[in-house]
Amino acid sequence: MRVISDNPTQTQLAGVALGRLLQPGDLICLSGALGAGKTCLAAAIGRGWGAQPALTSPTFTLVHEHGRDSDDGVLFHIDCYRLRDAFDTMQAGLEDALSGQGPALIEWPERVGEALPEERLWVSLEILGPARRRLRLKANGERHKGLITAFQGLAL
Repeated sequence: MRVISDNPTQTQLAGVALGRLLQPGDLICLSGALGAGKTCLAAAIGRGWGAQPALTSPTFTLVHEHGRDSDDGVLFHIDCYRLRDAFDTMQAGLEDALSGQGPALIEWPERVGEALPEERLWVSLEILGPARRRLRLKANGERHKGLITAFQGLAL
């Protein structure tokens, strides 16, 4: 599935819509060049899910855990920019964040691809212009294919 966003507001609306669909065990991988909008999209996904506090760039902390007011759910926001490979992932203790206790968002997932579960939604962000982005969503596994189907059915 492909989505064209003409500005950050449209990217955020898409993220909020996706965030409302997340369930424990969902893994969303956000890939793209520096400045492509990964953290902007992650923050919007967190907002749609109900994350408290709001998601920000976790670059200096590998994993941020966010709760929400409506229940005792937890959303994991992971930034793998500083990791080199799957071995680093295991050394960093990401198993807990990927255990399925809550949904997980990973920025820079390509750095640790071998360590990621097969079941996931991969979102590639491509810069098309100063504010314009292309989001490509690719699902592995039935649950994540269902996420795309539900996402397509939402009015953005």
